[in-house]
Amino acid sequence: MYAMWRLQVALCTLSVLSLSSAGESKARSCSEARQAYTAKGFSLINVPHQEISGEHLRVCPQGYTCCTSEMEDKLHQQSKLEFENLVKNSSHNMRTTFVSRHQKFDEFFLELLDNSEKSLNSMFTRTYGKLYMQNSEVFQDLFTELKRYYTGGNVNLEEMLNDFWSRLLERMFQLLNSQYQFTDDYLECVSKYTDQLKPFGDVPRKLKAQVTRAFIAARTFVQGLMVGREVANRVAKVNVLPACVRALTKMLYCPYCRGMPGLKPCHNYCHNVMRGCLANQADLDAEWNLFIDAMLLVADRLEGPFNIEAVIEPVDIKISDAIMTMQDNSMQVSAKVFQGCGQPKQSGVGRSARGISDVFSGRFRPYTPEERPTTAAGTSLDRLVIDIKDKLKESKRFWSNLPDDICAKGKLTESDEYQCWNSHTKGRYFPEVVGEGLTNQVSNPEVDVDITRPDTLIRQQIMALRVMTNKLKNAYNGNDIYFQDSSDEGSTSGSGSGCSDGCTTEFVFVGTEAPVIGADRSDERAAAAAAAAGKSFSSGPSLVLVVAALTLPLGAMQTQWR
Repeated sequence: MYAMWRLQVALCTLSVLSLSSAGESKARSCSEARQAYTAKGFSLINVPHQEISGEHLRVCPQGYTCCTSEMEDKLHQQSKLEFENLVKNSSHNMRTTFVSRHQKFDEFFLELLDNSEKSLNSMFTRTYGKLYMQNSEVFQDLFTELKRYYTGGNVNLEEMLNDFWSRLLERMFQLLNSQYQFTDDYLECVSKYTDQLKPFGDVPRKLKAQVTRAFIAARTFVQGLMVGREVANRVAKVNVLPACVRALTKMLYCPYCRGMPGLKPCHNYCHNVMRGCLANQADLDAEWNLFIDAMLLVADRLEGPFNIEAVIEPVDIKISDAIMTMQDNSMQVSAKVFQGCGQPKQSGVGRSARGISDVFSGRFRPYTPEERPTTAAGTSLDRLVIDIKDKLKESKRFWSNLPDDICAKGKLTESDEYQCWNSHTKGRYFPEVVGEGLTNQVSNPEVDVDITRPDTLIRQQIMALRVMTNKLKNAYNGNDIYFQDSSDEGSTSGSGSGCSDGCTTEFVFVGTEAPVIGADRSDERAAAAAAAAGKSFSSGPSLVLVVAALTLPLGAMQTQWR
């Protein structure tokens, strides 16, 4: 009897447990998941109304689920797309900063050169007419070569400036000794005495130092802005590996499958996923920071001793002073040249009746602040550089901070650590957050990262930054690094605008560790066209004064330069 009673009790207990289990395993509604799924633009065909068994799932937990295999695949693809957009959107401000500041600096520099050339051209064309136009090519070539250097041409600044002074010496020597005939060989002999005689005083040496340092700094700085722009654009186009997509799907969309589409990931959980997916980008950060520091150093030089605005605007005054120095010493210079190169033949044409001292009775005077032409591109170099420096400082540590920016609380993740998705259900996330960079991902609990295979594209960008940083450090010291131009073997390369339709935009550095990335200059061609159009407006004040002084009345000359 007792045995029968125990058997009945056992049967009743099993019956109760069975009924309880059936109640607990009853499928829940998938209405919220269906609404969220269709809000993503997906069709509701074959989407369950209630939870189904999840043995078919490959990423999400295999309990009862609202997802079919087809849904999981679509959410897998959606995860990859959304991650790419997250990185792109998070880096948008930084990338557009490099684009806009590169364009502004490039515009400013070319307009500065154009303004200087055009104002001189206009002034002397108005004053001396054909006399100036017939002799302006020496100065026109000077500005043309300066622009060509800045825009990446094969120009050695020191040699170009030496050639300018040699040509100017030849022209002036003929004008000041017009009673003689000079052959090309004789004039070549004259030019060889430029360094020995110093006919222009100390102006060529000082101007060469100022121009070379300022132009090297300006060209290298705009190259740096271009390289920063290109590196940022390339790195922002992430290569999303399958292990990363799997982790992203689990973090972003497995809550859909569990019927909790509104549940955001836990903050630390998001960090581990993003640090795994962006491990290679974080490795770029060290070289990126060194690059930004080098850019800031050159920016300091542009504000101070290498200020291109301070060099270009008064260049007319400096050249005028040089010509008047030769004017003052013309008798001694001519005598020494005749002694070294021989006595030239008489031309049969007498000199002007006026004395040598009359040739340069008027001097250029500097502009007052009120008279100075409008600054280029509606700004000044100091204001432009200060703005760029502020933006550059903001971009430091950008790549290592990118996971933090993406996982910001309230935006992508849940601030309440107990009311968030922890990769399996709603609750606290316990694993520690791993460190930054590829090697630290060996212990990442969310993303299976192969730390032995770094991303090739990222490594290329690291090398590109290293090359540019080296060039910036040399520019800081006033030195240039020569590397191949897009149009000439063995020439120097630059990154400003001015690339014509026929030239390539690939820069190949010579004697450095790796090639620099290519650059799309299509947005710069308008500025290049403007620069090319400006070539017809050449400047050349001082040479014209020599010609005009030999022909114009002295009073007219004095009136013009008061």
